[in-house]
Amino acid sequence: MKYYIIAGEASGDLHGSNLMKELYRQDPGAVIRFWGGDLMQQSGGTLVKHYRDLAFMGFAEVIQNLGTILRNIKFCKQDISAYNPDAIIFIDYPGFNMRIAKWAKKQGYRTHYYISPQIWAWKENRIRAIKRDIDKLYIILPFEKEFYENKHDYKVEFVGHPLIDAIHNRTATDTEAFKKAHNLDGRPVIALLPGSRKQEIAKMLSVMLSVVDDFPDYQFVIAGAPAQEYSFYEPFITDKNIKFISNKTYDLLSIAHAALVTSGTATLETALFKVPEVVCYKGSPISYQIAKRIITLKYISLVNLIMDSEVVKELIQGECNPRNIRTELRKILTPEYRQNLLGQYDLLEQKLGGEGASRKTAELIIKHLT
Repeated sequence: MKYYIIAGEASGDLHGSNLMKELYRQDPGAVIRFWGGDLMQQSGGTLVKHYRDLAFMGFAEVIQNLGTILRNIKFCKQDISAYNPDAIIFIDYPGFNMRIAKWAKKQGYRTHYYISPQIWAWKENRIRAIKRDIDKLYIILPFEKEFYENKHDYKVEFVGHPLIDAIHNRTATDTEAFKKAHNLDGRPVIALLPGSRKQEIAKMLSVMLSVVDDFPDYQFVIAGAPAQEYSFYEPFITDKNIKFISNKTYDLLSIAHAALVTSGTATLETALFKVPEVVCYKGSPISYQIAKRIITLKYISLVNLIMDSEVVKELIQGECNPRNIRTELRKILTPEYRQNLLGQYDLLEQKLGGEGASRKTAELIIKHLT
């Protein structure tokens, strides 16, 4: 069968690549065309557009790039029509994907959504579009099932979280070889995960790096996003105690002692690697003020949302400053604090379900098509 997959971000590229592997394994005749990234490209199929050309963050940034977004939507529709797939699989990235889904459903294509749009956070009225335009929705967060089925009378499939597969199935890092290859010394590592988009990296990295001199017994390592070149990070690296490692985030987290993490999927990845973290977020003033008025969640990190309590400290906008980062980082470096936090991480993983999210999703998609 012919599949058309649309992923518009780094996390979607990771989960899309694992889903593609399962589709190829379970459907020997699978042909896949996709929007995604390097990981999906390594899994096979034909790359149409790379997510680095699609990722715009925040309300102001979207408005500034509206012309590009509209051209991409038009091109995507034309490309789907020419390819004529048996199924379209959307992975997260709702602003773009829901527009394509509305059009695709009218054309008679079968529509599958893997990793639900986070309408429980904002734009809850999107439920009407989901009910109308999505044939099957595969969710990865446990509280989403109650939200969709009990609150909105829409049947969904909880498949577990694909990060568990991605982390458990990876090749273990050779710690000493990794440190030697990247010129790391014997001090404990504090990983810096400032995000994957240029806008968020530019906002977050400077404030994260402002505390480096306060922790001389630790070495700070920036996790470079796969879609960004070193030249973009270079102006920020002004201290010899700062290292940079590109496209090796999981290897870095596997050896990290603590981390400063921009809100997003990375907060959950860090927790699943059992690394104590402080969650940091600063948006553009306009985007933040708009978001503050329409998002009513108690927390911004997935860790806290899933646990429904402040397991990890969140420093947001004005609170995300050098003094607070310094204070919270010192806390997570203390043995007592770390022990309690790691116990909470174990409970978090239990809530997310077991392994096999990609396998289950592929099985359900193929079952629906056949």
